[in-house]
Amino acid sequence: MRRTFGAPQLAVSLTLDIAGRMILAPNLTYTLGFANEVPMTQAKQSVVTEEMRKAVGVESSPTVMEVEKTNCRMFARSVGHTDPIFYDVAAAKARGYRSIVAPPGFLGTPIFRPGSGGGVPGEMGGRGFSIPYKRVLNGGTDYEYFPDVDVICAGDTIMATTKISGFEETEGSLGPMLITKRETTYTNQNGNVVAKMYGTVIQY
Repeated sequence: MRRTFGAPQLAVSLTLDIAGRMILAPNLTYTLGFANEVPMTQAKQSVVTEEMRKAVGVESSPTVMEVEKTNCRMFARSVGHTDPIFYDVAAAKARGYRSIVAPPGFLGTPIFRPGSGGGVPGEMGGRGFSIPYKRVLNGGTDYEYFPDVDVICAGDTIMATTKISGFEETEGSLGPMLITKRETTYTNQNGNVVAKMYGTVIQY
């Protein structure tokens, strides 16, 4: 008679005689095995395609952005800035600036051309590829300025170019996720890089 004993995770097969006593045959090896042992699964297939890998580091066509006085004032007011250099030309010039200073986070307004289909550079990038995830989340945006080179002021024309700096696949509480990192460079009419934006998009 053969019976199986053990805890939920551990099963041991032994041979018993009629009286229920365990019989151990000489010169035999007895093995322990896990009853609920799950075979190893294959590694998940990456959603990053060859097309996506080739796109890393490739800069987009430039987007032209204009920095105007009214827009600088409106942005500064909307976020609560009170420094007069964001509102008054004379106050800005008295502090050594060419004109009203663009407040932090405002890098100009893209020139709208009907039918161009253009958008804000770097905004929610990552939707252009065939990815099996339906939800998109803005993972955060960081700005870097270069005031020692030049400061963005009203009257400037900014050229913005964006590139994908990398993809990262990870697992979250809601399942697999793809993180796309982009970098946008802003160059003024004098050829000076005045700012960079680092954006992260999460798809899951």
